[in-house]
Amino acid sequence: MGFIWSLIVGGILGWIGSLIVGKDIPGGVIGNIIAGIIGAWIGSALLGEWGPEVGGYSIIPALIGAIILIFVISLIMKAARKAT
Repeated sequence: MGFIWSLIVGGILGWIGSLIVGKDIPGGVIGNIIAGIIGAWIGSALLGEWGPEVGGYSIIPALIGAIILIFVISLIMKAARKAT
């Protein structure tokens, strides 16, 4: 059941991060889950693990990490569109 919670929380974190940045992540729901999980890893590496924890993720650092990841991906996608 822990794996299912991780996927759900990762998807919600990726979705909220894309709402805050104002850019959609490619891949829809799967992209949001991946962005949330990788963002949680980035956030915990940069900020440590503090704040409320749900599904094995510290919510505040994970959300900040997801926002950073989505912002960087949107910059890369924008540069790739300009290059073509």
